[in-house]
Order: sequence, then C-alpha cells, then structure tokens
Amino acid sequence: MSGLDEAVQDVTDAKQMGLDAFALNVQQPSPDFTTSSVGWLFEAANQNGFKLFFSFDMTTIGAPSDFLPLFNQYVGNAAYYQHESRPFVSTFDGGAKSFGASSPNQGWQQQFKDVLSGQGINPFFVPDFDDYTGSAGSTYDSTFFSNYGVVDGVFSWESAWPEISEGLVNVSDSKDQAGLQAAHAANKVYMMPLSSLQFKHIDSGQNWYRIGELNLPERIGQVLALQPDFVEIITWNDAGESHYIGNNWPEAISGAPAIQAYSNGYDHTSWQDVLAPFITAYKAGKTSLKDVTPFGAFAGAYWYRPLLKGASCSGDSLGKPQGWESAQDTINIAVLLPSNTSGTTIRVTSGGNVVANLATTAGLNYAAVPISTGAQKVELVDASGNVLGAGSSTQDVVADTSGTCNFNYQVVHI
Repeated sequence: MSGLDEAVQDVTDAKQMGLDAFALNVQQPSPDFTTSSVGWLFEAANQNGFKLFFSFDMTTIGAPSDFLPLFNQYVGNAAYYQHESRPFVSTFDGGAKSFGASSPNQGWQQQFKDVLSGQGINPFFVPDFDDYTGSAGSTYDSTFFSNYGVVDGVFSWESAWPEISEGLVNVSDSKDQAGLQAAHAANKVYMMPLSSLQFKHIDSGQNWYRIGELNLPERIGQVLALQPDFVEIITWNDAGESHYIGNNWPEAISGAPAIQAYSNGYDHTSWQDVLAPFITAYKAGKTSLKDVTPFGAFAGAYWYRPLLKGASCSGDSLGKPQGWESAQDTINIAVLLPSNTSGTTIRVTSGGNVVANLATTAGLNYAAVPISTGAQKVELVDASGNVLGAGSSTQDVVADTSGTCNFNYQVVHI
C-alpha cells in the first residue's frame, strides 16, 4: 500500500459489499511498511465509517510483547472494531506457543490478557489456534476449551479448503460443525472461514494447490446452514496464496517476483458480485442458497484456470504444484437470480463451442463445466432467448506453457 488513496479505495469497496471490518494480518509489527499502511487504513476507516482489528501472525512474531505496542497505539481509535464493548483481537496460529510459561494458555494469559488488564483493557480474543496440537488444521473440541480458558472464541483458517491429502473432494464443514458446537457449549464464539482457493508458487517449500473450483459457493452454503457467530473471508488481498477478492496493490508484492508472476493480471474483484448478496443473506439469518438473491435482475461471475492441469510446465523450475492432480479443468460458475425467476438458462461456450445450457432456479446457482482451450464465454439467457448478461474471458486457455506453472484463476463478471 503506497498511500491513503489506496486505503480509501479498499475501505470503500469493502463497505459497499457489506463487510463490517478488515482483519489486519500483521507479520512484523515494527517496519515502516507496516506502520504506514496501518496508519492509512485507520485514517480511511475513520473517514468512511468502517472498522478494523488486528490479527497477529504468530508464525513470525515471537511473543505478545512484540505486537502490544502497535495494538496499544490503535486500540482506543474510533475505527477499532469492538464486540460487546471489547476490542476484537485474532491471530494466525500461536496455539502451541507458551512464551516460557507452563502451557500456551498460561503464556497467553500472562503475557497478553493480564498485561492488558493492567492497562484497563479487556480484549475479545478470537485466535486461530487450530495449530494447538502442534500441527495445523486441528479440530476444536471440548478438551481444547477446557485447556484454553484464555480465549473468548476461536477461528479456523485451515478448514476453508480441503487438505491436499484428501484428494478430489468437496470442502467439508465437519471441523466447523465440531468447533461451533464445542465453542457454544463452553459459552464461546466461533468464527468460520470462507474462501475460494489456495495456490502458492513461491519456492520448493511453498508450491501447492488446494481445490478452488467450486469451493466458494460450496462454502457459502455451509456458512448459511451453520450460522456461525462470525465469518471471515480469506482474504481481501493475499496475492501470495491467490485467494484475494479485493485490490491487488503492486507495492505489497514489489519485492516478490515469484508472486507477481502468478497474480499480476489476475483480477478477482468480480467475486465481490457473488459475495455481497451472500453477506446480506447471512446477516438476515437466511439459511438456504435460494435466499441469496441479487440486488437487481441478476448477478454473477465465473472463474477458470487459463492453464490446463495436464501441462508439463517444463520451463518452470518449481514444476507443478503439490495437489495439481485434484485440479479440474472446468469453467466454474455462480449466478444469482431473484425469487420470481423463471425460464432463465446459463449458456456456456468454451473454445468456440457451446458446451452447456444449464437450467436455473431462484437464489445462488453454481456449476462446473468442462473447459477446452481457447476463449471462454458465459451468457445468461431469458426464456425468450434474450441475453440478459454475459462475460467473455480475459485470457485464452492453453494446454501448456514454457513460463510460470500458474494455477491461479481468472475471475470474470457476468
């Protein structure tokens, strides 16, 4: 982020789609880039009636004492997000860190909550502690809440997508169901993650693909059915893991040519057209996809990978990402229609040929259709044959490449 103008754009875009707050993931609390960006975001949030809270990345931060100065600087800011009049705080990992105490719970209590209590601050602490067993993606259960009285609730980053080891499966909400039930039994809250995909292609230790074909609409249905206390969308601008839905500002990845190679030119903002009506439905307590209706006559987007999964990627020293076998060569579509809809179809053209005509119903419709090389197009057609809306691909699909083995998605507005 290079200045206040970009912060204002992010905040206004987020507010327009119905988001309440940004979770500011902080990896390094002290560098100028962090302090400048945080300052601009709080200024923009105050100008536009938006909220922010910190999520501290405990894979890079050593102890609470490292981030507390930054937290204390902004906890009294009018734009800091409060729940039940308490400042909301989260983390990425940290559930196995004790900071020299007898247990992680003791460490967080003594070095985080007790320190703030001495300042008259009582944070509402909802960390991502799904690494509490020592490995990421652990399920929260009654034992966890018995051992971690320091938390006011929990967030689970890893349940947003299938694990690579699970192969070709739809995303499951079993960990979320268990976590939500255990949290409520302990009078705590559960924050559920919602995401599209996860693709990382940085080095030999960070080269993987976690299914993203229909993960987003599948997950939307799960969130509506479970009705968690909070939902966190992963993410607004994480280009490194490819699940950004917002503006991908170049300054954030200016020193990361590997990330630039697979994110530059890959706009994901059209996912906001699908998410905004979902947010409205979730906040209204709706539990079914049929209740996710557009603000106008229709809304929608489709997404596809411009590189088929059978590509050799012989020119890329990293080769194909781990998990590539579970990728599907498909056009993935999400279309929202009003409650009085009738006779509307989705016409899909791939490589110059019409490959599908899909029937629709009211609410959120989604489908995956096999893709061919060349240009792609998705049209929404009414009962009289009139095209209500259409989206044409921004990049042709190819069978192989001598460049980056890119499993990121192009997202197209319909």
